[in-house]
Amino acid sequence: MNSIRRQLLLWLALGLSAGILLAGIALYFQARGEANEIFDYQMRQIAASLPRQAFAPIAPGQALPGMDDEIMMQIWDSTGTVIYHSHARSAMPQQAELGFVNVPGPGGAWRVYSAQIGNTVVQVSQPLSARQTVAAQMAVKTVMPLLLLFPFLGALIWIAVSRGLAPVRRAADEVKQLDMHALAPIADVGLPQEIQPLTHALNDLLLRLKSAMQVQRAFVADAAHELRTPLTALRLQVQLAERADNAEERQAAFQDLKNGLERATHLVHQLLTLARQEPGLRQHVELDLTALVQRVIADMSPLALHRNIDLGMTEAAAVTVSGDADALRILFSNLLVNAVHYSAPGGTVDVAMQWMDERAVVTIQDSGPGIPAAHMERVFDRFYRAADAQTQAVVGSGLGLAIVRQIADLHGIAVQLENTAPGLRVTVRFPQA
Repeated sequence: MNSIRRQLLLWLALGLSAGILLAGIALYFQARGEANEIFDYQMRQIAASLPRQAFAPIAPGQALPGMDDEIMMQIWDSTGTVIYHSHARSAMPQQAELGFVNVPGPGGAWRVYSAQIGNTVVQVSQPLSARQTVAAQMAVKTVMPLLLLFPFLGALIWIAVSRGLAPVRRAADEVKQLDMHALAPIADVGLPQEIQPLTHALNDLLLRLKSAMQVQRAFVADAAHELRTPLTALRLQVQLAERADNAEERQAAFQDLKNGLERATHLVHQLLTLARQEPGLRQHVELDLTALVQRVIADMSPLALHRNIDLGMTEAAAVTVSGDADALRILFSNLLVNAVHYSAPGGTVDVAMQWMDERAVVTIQDSGPGIPAAHMERVFDRFYRAADAQTQAVVGSGLGLAIVRQIADLHGIAVQLENTAPGLRVTVRFPQA
């Protein structure tokens, strides 16, 4: 399981270990440099402490002032004769290169210091391993307190990580305790700045979910109310058909029942169409709007022919938009159905497609009675049915333009209604390309 706590503890432990290791390495090199300076100074002091007059032969192995077991020393005269060496077997070079030099010797490299004193040459040597040993001991002594503090630092890191992740757990607990019906926002008071963007995003999501649920509840309530009336009418029509005394009354009752079933079927179809037009359920793609509208006109032609309506496209510019083809087909279908339905027999419905100001604009002009000004602002509401100006009868299910508005909002489309006396012009403006 991917755990932030585990990753933080792992990386902090690795970082702390790497830091201590690097510190130890750095201290070792620093201590070795200091040890080199100290031992070089010691070797110069040993050579400087010898008398300035010529040496008499000294028995091999006899100690000189300032020497220890790790220092090898040899002296030769001007003829190159070794007159002293501190060890019975000396592997030091028999030539003098004044100053400091590193040479190979027994057990590894040696540090050699040569100086001329009178007619003699003094050579003081020391193995570099001795210096490295001293530097390593100094580094270990310095790092050891850090190693002893490692468990304490580990516990401190554990506590710090736990306290740092506590607000995440608290926010998670608040999310678990949310009431699915209330969806109250998460309190971000006291939360770290790094967590507040997450809580803000969650609160924004909860707000949108709450709004969507409220709209859905209102939709279900309205749908239940609207379905109750046609279902009650159907039940009454069935009872009238059962009580019919003769064939004519029975046929009239069944005709009313058939019409009621068609209206109920249309209402259910509109409700399902409206419920499917939810945000995020569809993916927008580039599509040929001109071809789409022409297909919708072709689909509406039988209805227009049945009602003796002249339906056609008067202007067809090549237009490409981004959107969902099925949703846009429903949008234009509902607009054309309304235009054909409200136009009197022998009327016209003209569709024009233009490209204006980098916007696709589609206009639908019918020859119907238009919409009374008092109803113009509410015809897009769900289940709102305006009275027909000619029949003064309320017709339709009141969902056609509501579906149009919802699809338009999902696409950023502006739909405008305008009475042209006679007729109604519907202008559909797409967003800028």
